[in-house]
Amino acid sequence: MAALAAGGFALWRSSDNASAAAQPAPPTVTVSKPLVRELDTQLGFLGQFSAVDQVEIRAQVGGTLTGIYFKDGAIVHKGDLLFTIDPVPYEIRLAKAKAQLETANSKLILANLELTRAEELERSSAGTVENVQQRTSDQRAALAAVDDAKAQIRDAQFDLDHGRITAPFTGRIGSHQVSVGNLIAGSRAATSPTTLLATLVSLDPIYMNFDMSEADYGMFSSNRAKPDGTPSNGVLLAPGSGTAFTKQGTLDFVDNVIDRSSGTIHARATVPNPDLSLTPGEFARVKLATGNPTPTLLVPDASVQADQSQHVVMTVSPDGTVVPKQVVIGDMRGGLRVIRSGLTPDDEVIIDGIPYAAPGAKVAPKNGAIRFASTQGER
Repeated sequence: MAALAAGGFALWRSSDNASAAAQPAPPTVTVSKPLVRELDTQLGFLGQFSAVDQVEIRAQVGGTLTGIYFKDGAIVHKGDLLFTIDPVPYEIRLAKAKAQLETANSKLILANLELTRAEELERSSAGTVENVQQRTSDQRAALAAVDDAKAQIRDAQFDLDHGRITAPFTGRIGSHQVSVGNLIAGSRAATSPTTLLATLVSLDPIYMNFDMSEADYGMFSSNRAKPDGTPSNGVLLAPGSGTAFTKQGTLDFVDNVIDRSSGTIHARATVPNPDLSLTPGEFARVKLATGNPTPTLLVPDASVQADQSQHVVMTVSPDGTVVPKQVVIGDMRGGLRVIRSGLTPDDEVIIDGIPYAAPGAKVAPKNGAIRFASTQGER
């Protein structure tokens, strides 16, 4: 019986050892503490570029269009000749004004001579005071005629000069709206209908317009009202469908009234555009700094899992147990996700092997590293 009992005990020990050997080893995951960097608080918006200067090119004088001196859609520089209007009618008018001045000068010379003679006669008692007064009046009328003739010359010269239409600033011009040979209408003060010749927009610098929600504006205002100083007014931009924030600008305007219908307030940044790659009307994503740099936790975006309307990050406790932590996330910075709350700098975050990290499961952690890629596109 003792031998039988001993045999049974040995069999039980052998079965127990086989069961223990059959249990799989815990999966290996890579962990790292959250990366801590000094980052400013940012808000994201969608904005649209617009020209700093935009003008409809119209003539101040009318006449027949005789020349177009640009290529549609080209860059033109301030002072470049764009259009010419037939100058002949204005040259004739200028010649008449110059002839009028010559006549007025001749009459003024004669009036001066007659006044001098009348004054001499009056001094020798051979003339009368009334005659002197009459000659003085004639002289003043001749002076007025000279001044009027000079004004007519300036007026005719103005019209002649403005028959050559030049670019008021450097920018990109649109297509010409009138062909050579057409009779166009012009007006100095736009008191009558005028003919649109083309449009011109400036490109460097360029405006970025965007709207803040009331909540974002509240955060923007409260952060800037803190006594620890105001952050720079720099903005980052990702033009078009790109993901990289490759352009920089400066916030220079925030409106003074929140639009009651949309619940937003308008803001604007000025963006240098020396390569003329940005175009009015183009959309871009905007990142605006609203607070000074503070210590910020960052983890890989792949480590953040969506749980309905919440977000969870898997961590590993000291005993190797997977512990999910609910977090509040921010934007992407340097290819990493900002964690606003829910993690501590000492948490061991799973950065690789997440599919094996079920809550409460045992894992075998190995150390890894989180790296900040400052040149990587953010979203």
